[in-house]
Amino acid sequence: MRRLFLSVVLLLAAVAANAQTTWYDPMECEYDVIQNQAFTSEIKGYSRLPKRAEGKVRGAVWGLAKQSAGLSITFFTNSPQIEVRYETLDKSYAMPHMPSTGKSGIDLYRIDQDGVWDYVAANSYRFGSELVSYRYYDIVASPRHGRGYEYRIYLPLYNGIKKLEIGVNEGCDFRFAPTSQEKPIVLYGTSIAQGGCASRPAMAWGSIIQRSIDMPLINFGFSGNGPMETEVLDFIVETDARLYILDCYPNMTNAEYAQKVYPRTLAAVKQIRAKHDEPILIVEHAGYSDDVAHPGKREIVDTVNMAARRAFEELKADGVKDIYYLTRKELAFTQEMTVDGTHPTDLGMMQQAQVVEKKVREILKMTAGSCPTMQAVTQRREPHIYEWDIRHNAIISEARERQPEAVILGNSIVHYWGGAHKNKNGEQVWNDKMAKFVNMGCGWDRIENLLWRVYHGELDGFKAKKVVVMIGVNNLGHSSDADIVAGVRNLLAAVKSRQPEAEIVYAGILPCRNNEQRVKSLNEWLRSVVTLDGHTFINPGVKLLGEDGKIVERYFKDGLHPNNDGYSLIVDEIAR
Repeated sequence: MRRLFLSVVLLLAAVAANAQTTWYDPMECEYDVIQNQAFTSEIKGYSRLPKRAEGKVRGAVWGLAKQSAGLSITFFTNSPQIEVRYETLDKSYAMPHMPSTGKSGIDLYRIDQDGVWDYVAANSYRFGSELVSYRYYDIVASPRHGRGYEYRIYLPLYNGIKKLEIGVNEGCDFRFAPTSQEKPIVLYGTSIAQGGCASRPAMAWGSIIQRSIDMPLINFGFSGNGPMETEVLDFIVETDARLYILDCYPNMTNAEYAQKVYPRTLAAVKQIRAKHDEPILIVEHAGYSDDVAHPGKREIVDTVNMAARRAFEELKADGVKDIYYLTRKELAFTQEMTVDGTHPTDLGMMQQAQVVEKKVREILKMTAGSCPTMQAVTQRREPHIYEWDIRHNAIISEARERQPEAVILGNSIVHYWGGAHKNKNGEQVWNDKMAKFVNMGCGWDRIENLLWRVYHGELDGFKAKKVVVMIGVNNLGHSSDADIVAGVRNLLAAVKSRQPEAEIVYAGILPCRNNEQRVKSLNEWLRSVVTLDGHTFINPGVKLLGEDGKIVERYFKDGLHPNNDGYSLIVDEIAR
């Protein structure tokens, strides 16, 4: 009787716990939400190639395309508990050289209000006969606001998903982020690109790069089946990418394919170039970690890489633009970096990711500087007022629609101006003098947040005659003057590389209550370096100061943001 009673209690508790969870299915969202996926609107699921690829690519490739390597889901919630449950296509969860957490598991990361990524380890996970489930609980609340965090789930590397649901506590906020419209990096490769043999999905080297650069990366790695095939490239070139990475040579070492490295490399680059002018990066075979014991392996790798290099040099000589090359020597794998002599461990994945990322940043002009103001990050500091990611996408849409001759980028001082923000200042001044500008302000932005926005498309797709940048005041409480100056210089260089024909104007930091003297000296330093770098420096904020060097309070709403009178004093210098 006692045993029956305990069973009933446990059953009731389980039912109650289930009733307190609200479940969300990504496939039932009214908009597309799968990240890092090509053909998203066509697929409506967790595959990597559309249905029409069946019969056009080899059967092995089609089967591997059903595996969700590289795909992810982004959502926002303030729930202290999260559960993810899903059914996989294959109930064999592990492989001899790859654990179930890598082959069939998921990974969860969260991004805080300042854009810092944190790995969230599951408190428990279970690979059951029907479902896989991961549970996360006792998640600490976000310290600044009650809207929680941004989360990203990385999906299984070597398994497919039939159905997936995300559960949060009943009554908590929840929102899926729509599929990114940003042009992605496209990676075509082998099992190593697909993610073999990472211990968990986010440790695949492509996913590490995606996370570091925070840019969509589409994974077309097909285990044992990535030998630069025309039929696969036919689908790859349908994606308008920011960069194409070819990492196929580990699948071209047998006698059949080694003869084809040179012609297929030429053909692959030309096939991409027939439709796209974007950069192409060719990555050599990283080698085998046991080739000292087996010298024949080194010989075949050398043969493959020499053929690849020959093709690259010929393409360059023929005038093919924007192609780049990464050597085995640069990849610098050691004997401890693979599971089986071929497939990287997490250490090997990190090594390849760091080397490739460095090259990618050079190609895409996305430097990662030595101080925080030079390291692009997102922010989510006031979601109770506006959502930063939604604002970013709206800016991109407006700019591409209007094709403006003038834009102004900045923080809340710009965002509030003219009614773009819930808090509205200076609408009359904006309408009278600034109507030709697109407002690219985001409340609470620091230099590093605006840098992220520049890196991620806000200045792409149009040609401006004038770009005004007003940023830096929100760094006063967080950054040294030297870091602020370094960050501004780096930011303006990034702006110039994306709008090379525009006049780049930096408007000195506006004075604010109790910081007048620091702002004055900082602007003097900024004037010298901005003009040295060939940009225009203006300092309209001096008009907001009294004879004592302090701000004139009647020109401000709160000691920081100008009111209509304040904007009327600074607008002419900005708008001219």
